Amino acid sequence: MKNSCRAIVCSAAVLFAARAGAQTPPQKPVVGIPGVEVVATRLPEAPHDVPASIEVISGDQLRARNATTLRDALSLAAGVAIAPGGDGGPAGAVPEFWGLREFDAFLLVVDDVPWGGALNPAISTLSLRDVERIEVLRGPAPITYGSTSFVGVIHVVHKAAAATTSYFDAHGGNFSSGGLGADIAIPTSGAWKSRATVDFDKQGFKDDNTSYSRGHVLWRTAKVDADRKMWITADGTFLRQDPASPHAREGASLSTKTPLDANYNPAGGYIDEDRFAVAAGLERPILAGARLGVTASFTHAAQRMFRGFLTNIADVANNASGFKENIDINDFYGDTHIIWPSMSNVRFMTGVDALFAAGEGTGATFTYTVPLNGATQTSVAEPTSLDRDAETERRFLGAYASAEWRPTTRVTLSGGLRMNATTESRGEGAEVTHTKPAGSLGAILGLWERGDDHVRVFANYRNTFKPAAFDFSLQENEGVLDPETSNSYEGGLKVRTMHGRVDLELSAFRMDFENLVTSIVVNNQPALINAGSTRFQGVELATDLRFPNSVFARGSVSFHDGKFVDFVQAFDGTPTQLAGKRFEMSAKQIASAGLMYAPERGFVASVGLNYTGDRYLNKRNTALAPSFTTFDAGAGYRTGKIEFRLDGRNLGDRRDAVSESEFGDAQYYRMSSRTIQAGVVVRY
Repeated sequence: MKNSCRAIVCSAAVLFAARAGAQTPPQKPVVGIPGVEVVATRLPEAPHDVPASIEVISGDQLRARNATTLRDALSLAAGVAIAPGGDGGPAGAVPEFWGLREFDAFLLVVDDVPWGGALNPAISTLSLRDVERIEVLRGPAPITYGSTSFVGVIHVVHKAAAATTSYFDAHGGNFSSGGLGADIAIPTSGAWKSRATVDFDKQGFKDDNTSYSRGHVLWRTAKVDADRKMWITADGTFLRQDPASPHAREGASLSTKTPLDANYNPAGGYIDEDRFAVAAGLERPILAGARLGVTASFTHAAQRMFRGFLTNIADVANNASGFKENIDINDFYGDTHIIWPSMSNVRFMTGVDALFAAGEGTGATFTYTVPLNGATQTSVAEPTSLDRDAETERRFLGAYASAEWRPTTRVTLSGGLRMNATTESRGEGAEVTHTKPAGSLGAILGLWERGDDHVRVFANYRNTFKPAAFDFSLQENEGVLDPETSNSYEGGLKVRTMHGRVDLELSAFRMDFENLVTSIVVNNQPALINAGSTRFQGVELATDLRFPNSVFARGSVSFHDGKFVDFVQAFDGTPTQLAGKRFEMSAKQIASAGLMYAPERGFVASVGLNYTGDRYLNKRNTALAPSFTTFDAGAGYRTGKIEFRLDGRNLGDRRDAVSESEFGDAQYYRMSSRTIQAGVVVRY
């Protein structure tokens, strides 16, 4: 394994050195300006034209780094840290934006549809195959996506149905991992164009009895006729996971009594999900040059799980607690909006949207005994009487309007207002209704402009409202928590220079949070509570360098300071004021750096590193985890139609704590171990 890691690192270094020293005739550089984004305004705009922190990661960059997971895809994104795995299973992930790492604090959007609806982001069923780009917005979600996010938006945009390039690939790696996939342009006649993706992946891990298998099908068809468009997509995912165990903490550090990769789930434990989604939409002109957009989607998800956690770090009877639960969720999303053309340098948009979700979980809990050394998993009979339940109905309605005014070519002022009306119930409890406005103001000013180059300053204010999260815990149905609210302020600088070769973005933010939902453990089962007042603030800096001859470099550094302002929580029966304590699992510094060499033909290579600073594992700030750095590298060779790849992730094999379990008390998931993967891609 060590020889494989050294081979990857050396290959990447040799490729970069060889290219740098090669004698090639001078050539005019081709500068790739970052692509458009639509998540902030619903209209294609360059990130430097919007008064917010936005970046666009192209599909070509993802393929150059062979990024197939959310952690790989966003490893170089500014101010973002992705912890792989988590309570959602080894196929999941827990993102962090603005220093806040919570399972529901961000919004995941796939092809203009919230992926998870009115509940929580469905990360474990996200596919990054055949992606055109990923848009990353830091800070609260725009008014166009409802009451859904406080700290960030990830918008995954797949290739258009009319794209003509097809791909076939196969790969394999350590821990018995491997997969096959195809992205196919379907031959059609007439105005309708279609495209399909079919793939299957099996990923193993160093953790005992931990893996996942995922089958996925995506079909999309569209009709584009001059200024009109209609589209339909269907997505199906079949996920089977053998979950890992989080690592227990004793006092100020992770316990040494439990082996690194021990699995305390009952034998045959699983987290399975079948998810099917269908969506359709249209865009067309209407009166006075305005454009109408309509989107509707329906999703059904069936989740089945049988799992457990260590509850006593000792070889005693009943030292583990488990549960079996069946969850069925149906959700609907609909949006209708009208965008008027610019009149007197003013552009208006207005619309209405709806998010409906109904879900029910039935389950049972049990205790069992596991050996602390993790030598074997305990066989436990699955409960047949599911006598506990957790159910919810959520209806989020909204009407929104926004305006953008450009009084001069260098000044853009924008504002938006949204009226939220939310209704939800838990179990047999009464419905709770909230009606509350939210809105935003923004401005961007060009200090210096010359062609593609510029220096611009921006600022924004966003007020956000979001109903409390619901996670189908068997401790639920105890009433609806208070809604979360926030006020955020952001300002910064956007610079492009050297004829578009260099991009730089510097931003500073502050977010005051009320009623943040956080997790606790009650009777060995997870529950949610409101966390009083918290504050997140920081500074983030990122730069892109686009060199000639297909060389791209990126670096970022962020300083985050998330603290409790006023929050009292009981520990061992004693109420404790946490004001001034750092928010748990929030690193003060994170940084990334990457270098890619990706010509259309010949050798390709990429290297990247991610630094995570120290962070407290607990709310009382008595357990400080040290900083760590992970290193990734890859190399390959491209012909006109075939690419061979060799990639390594976490080559230093760091196993630091990266996310906290919301099921096991004082337990943490570690960084996934080193993986090596080889593959081939055929393009035609």
